[in-house]
Amino acid sequence: MEASFLILLLGLAVVAFLYSSVGHGGASGYLALMSIAGIAPAFMKSSALVMNLAVSIISFIGFYRAGFFRWKLFLPFAIASIPLAYLGGIMVLPDSMYKKTLAFCLFLAIIRMVYQFKDNKDFLKPIPIWAGLITGGIIGLISGMIGIGGGILLSPFILLMRWGNLKETAAVSALFIFVNSLSGLFGQLHQGNLHLNANLEYAVAFTVVGGLFGAYYGSQKFNLPTLRNILTAGLIIACLKLMLT
Repeated sequence: MEASFLILLLGLAVVAFLYSSVGHGGASGYLALMSIAGIAPAFMKSSALVMNLAVSIISFIGFYRAGFFRWKLFLPFAIASIPLAYLGGIMVLPDSMYKKTLAFCLFLAIIRMVYQFKDNKDFLKPIPIWAGLITGGIIGLISGMIGIGGGILLSPFILLMRWGNLKETAAVSALFIFVNSLSGLFGQLHQGNLHLNANLEYAVAFTVVGGLFGAYYGSQKFNLPTLRNILTAGLIIACLKLMLT
């Protein structure tokens, strides 16, 4: 096993750990690392979604077992996002547009990592159904187009609108990511655009290990600020690389 590939695997494990600790699958982080490694966008999109599936379901189980999942918060987003994630998975963006769109989503991921939301447990508001459907639909379409689950877009919105606290948002985002990733993959498969990297099983294994530890620490313990800062630096590098190429 080459040293560069081993470094990539370790990086994927760290990304899975940090993202799963806040209820995310990690696709934006995986895409960032694969971009830095010079992997073609066609392979990045499908591979990131496969890793997303494994980590997001692990994260969801951790938060669900801890009692933080709310169906009423999840369903308005998921009803619209699942079919539109499939539609996005069918679409094939030119490489230049794909990179710019991904760079924008990585920028949002950076903001999510840097900004620490307060846990406003006493100031929560019910989610309007129409708002959930519109939000879920837009995020689902974008998610399918670029190969992410959408949690990095959904969770800040839930927290800003005060529809859920930190742990509830993490639980809902994790399942949201899983269903969107699955829908997006079916869309790619339907169009014959499912391209997976060789040795993907190694990447999945490393992300699963990272996801298991992240789900435990996120739902039961705490997050690690130092590693989060390292991940943020990596996202910034990848974002700049995508914008300048």
